[in-house]
Amino acid sequence: MRAAFHLDSLPRLSRSTVDRREQVRGDPDHVAATWPLARVVRVDPQGRTPVSEQPDGSLRLVDSPARDFGDGIPDGAVLLGEEEGTAYWGVRVPDADSANDAGSGFSSTELWRDLRISGGELDARSAGLLTTAVALLSWHERARFCARDGSPMRAIKAGWAQLCEANDHEEYPRTDPSMICLVHDGADRVLLARQPIWPAGRYSVLAGFVEAGESLEACVARECAEEVGVSVSTITYLGSQPWPFPRSLMIGFSAVADPDESLRLQEGEIENARWVTRQELREALEAGDWMTREGEGSGARGVGGTAFEAGEDRDLILPGGVSIARAMLEAWAAAG
Repeated sequence: MRAAFHLDSLPRLSRSTVDRREQVRGDPDHVAATWPLARVVRVDPQGRTPVSEQPDGSLRLVDSPARDFGDGIPDGAVLLGEEEGTAYWGVRVPDADSANDAGSGFSSTELWRDLRISGGELDARSAGLLTTAVALLSWHERARFCARDGSPMRAIKAGWAQLCEANDHEEYPRTDPSMICLVHDGADRVLLARQPIWPAGRYSVLAGFVEAGESLEACVARECAEEVGVSVSTITYLGSQPWPFPRSLMIGFSAVADPDESLRLQEGEIENARWVTRQELREALEAGDWMTREGEGSGARGVGGTAFEAGEDRDLILPGGVSIARAMLEAWAAAG
């Protein structure tokens, strides 16, 4: 039995080079002093930010000087961290498709991309900055009122907390833990499943949210049983990845199941599940990843530039590089 394997590298959205500077968030003087020379990450309501392609093919955020947004820190701005003496802030800006240049810092020539489409191609600094900005800005917009008494909330600590105006208690960004598990047979087969809302051919590993009062290992066992009806053992932690859509943390595991056990699909959640051999998985990984839009009327681009036309019929399309699921599948495929 070849049950053990590990991730070869950090998942793409787990990479970062910026110091989050938690220790200075409560120091208003220090926070204010970072602004004049700071750089700003612009994020529109769709979670997109301008990027530029680098010579090595990676993408880098196009950040802006803070002075473009005023002499002082604007309402709603969040401190993302510092690197080499430069502070980085996140700011919500109007929709990139409809905004003009007047007072918004937009340029019609900029290429705007979101984490789902291009997160896997961002360099480490850009990935860390954008993932944090998307998560924090989304939290502020979804948590404008106190969970205790419904009173308005006011951002404090450079955007990393909110203060209830009625009772002065603080609230902090919430993260929803979710397990994601690669189930295999301990030899050369892996279990993949698909949701009914996915286009034909798309498959991935199993995933589900951790319930109140539940351990991560118990969540893995429960979700695997609920979604496909299998009992799992040898539950092993692999790694984690932020998934700010809007506020999840994907916690990766592997587990072993008996391929002879009958699959029982969860109605409304799982349309199909199948055991795939290691060779079949390798061939699917080599072919590319599942389709991502690259602008109006375009098809999609897979790993290595493989192009898929919209609606193309493919038997097994796997997650893209932005997802920890891809890293898990690649690591298992390489372990045999």
